[in-house]
Amino acid sequence: MNPREIGFGLSPCPNDTFAFHAALHGLVDTRGWRLRPHMADVEELNRLALAGELEMTKLSFPALGRCLDRYGLLTAGAALGRGCGPLVVCRPGFDLERLAEATVAVPGFNTTAFMLLSLYLGRAPLAEALVFDQIMPAVAERRFEAGLIIHEGRFTFEGYGLLAPLDLGAWWEEISGLPIPLGCIAARRDLGREAARELQDILSASVAHAQARPQASQEFMLAHAQEMLPEVVNEHIGLYVNDFSRELGPEGLAAVEELLARGREIGLLPQGGYSLLAG
Repeated sequence: MNPREIGFGLSPCPNDTFAFHAALHGLVDTRGWRLRPHMADVEELNRLALAGELEMTKLSFPALGRCLDRYGLLTAGAALGRGCGPLVVCRPGFDLERLAEATVAVPGFNTTAFMLLSLYLGRAPLAEALVFDQIMPAVAERRFEAGLIIHEGRFTFEGYGLLAPLDLGAWWEEISGLPIPLGCIAARRDLGREAARELQDILSASVAHAQARPQASQEFMLAHAQEMLPEVVNEHIGLYVNDFSRELGPEGLAAVEELLARGREIGLLPQGGYSLLAG
């Protein structure tokens, strides 16, 4: 096997297929690396990372906080910003005061969404994990009183007759003054720091290529977007792929550190001891 061929876990969501299309297809200098894509729902990627199975992967930030012994953060490729956080959705008539008592459909227990809801409540909620695109139908069909939605759900929940009485991203921005860290790319530490820095540069170049030539990734992106409407795809990319995706920078890193610290305070994450960065 080529020692510079590695498994790269990413989701089929438009922000990932848009941002990393150039790196996967050799449209930027890959420094001799070949990225072998492994596409899965982000919570499945979280589980694979907790088992150490992929050399480089998309992760929710809480999952990263649980596997810092094996993985380090790359400062390129992240989904982080403002006005892009998870929403609590419900049917008309639901009293938000009941949120602490209701069983909430969530997109996974390792997701940033679950951590934000836990921080909002001051403890982990009563919850059942579903694949993210099953949550809105489950709430609309009265199987759950409330759901926690991510990704393109922000743009489509009204089509299910649902309301969104709580924007956890806006809440986070209000209490922290920082952008909301949703997902990141992490590299396994056994690759070494030099490799991590090279991979980081490749991902940053890939994001820059996508932003400069957005049409180049259209076919690849739409092939993985399932039944998403083109206008929703474009809104999705506009919200989740931004300057933080090219380089987290000081503000982005501060947001990540703040989220992980608050998760440790309420016992959702193990205490520190490992460096955050891979490179």
